Amino acid sequence: MELWIPITITAAFLQNLRSAAQKHLKGVMGTTGATFVRFGFGFPFVLLLVFALHRLWGFPVPGPNPAFLSWAALGGLGQIGATFLLIHLFSFRNFAVGTAYSRTEPAQAAVFGLLFLGERVTAGTVAAIAISVFGVMLISVAHEEKNWRSLFRSVGSRNALIGLASGTLFGISAVSYRAASLSLGGPNYAMQAAVTLAWVICFQTVLMLAWIVWRERDELGRIARAWKPSLFTGFVGASASFGWFAAMTLQQAAVVKALAQVELLFTFAASVFFFREKISAIETVGCLLIALGIVVLVLIG
Repeated sequence: MELWIPITITAAFLQNLRSAAQKHLKGVMGTTGATFVRFGFGFPFVLLLVFALHRLWGFPVPGPNPAFLSWAALGGLGQIGATFLLIHLFSFRNFAVGTAYSRTEPAQAAVFGLLFLGERVTAGTVAAIAISVFGVMLISVAHEEKNWRSLFRSVGSRNALIGLASGTLFGISAVSYRAASLSLGGPNYAMQAAVTLAWVICFQTVLMLAWIVWRERDELGRIARAWKPSLFTGFVGASASFGWFAAMTLQQAAVVKALAQVELLFTFAASVFFFREKISAIETVGCLLIALGIVVLVLIG
């Protein structure tokens, strides 16, 4: 088994924990605060990881270059926007389905991989995109009148557009992170991933903290009062991010994100057993179609 596969599965599990924790935090603070927590509280753990890789394992710390800084900034901004939209989406739909709206990310990452890095897109990739978008449309009309007109009209609905936009930004950030990590040129995938994550999460923390101080200062008090769950969110978020960065250093971002659809299983479990939410048959079919699109991306694309 290639190393990126168990790394990706572990990262998907940790990301599900982080998303569940962020949904809990959304109940005690605003969307901006819940978005900031994954970065601000994850930053110390990332620095500790870089320190351990350098001092305990002896890996040199690679220095940044202009290409690295550009890709890291693009990825960081894209991830902030994508996370904000995904958390905002939780206000309108339940946990599992809200997460599923962003599931076109791997197919979109394949497109951005072609545009940014010259990674080829095949007919299988086009099929994967079509299947995934159809799944999103099914979810959109799960609680509406079931007919073809409402089905195709749903792609322009508020919820669908928010989810698709989130997936777009996640796809851009994934490809950008792969490009940033590869631009370091060594010493190995673990240190490249850790250093990339450290720069990105520092940038995101400073940017979001400045915004909160400027526009939403009351959020600081709510974040401080919820420091314990915020610390947990930061830890699992940083751990999941390191897994994604490591896997995407070893493999194309679209392929990594395709395998990451295993998170859907974790999401359904959290939705049913933790949040006590009900998933309709149509929503389930839609989620499965999105996952099927990603399987097509891996096997045929």
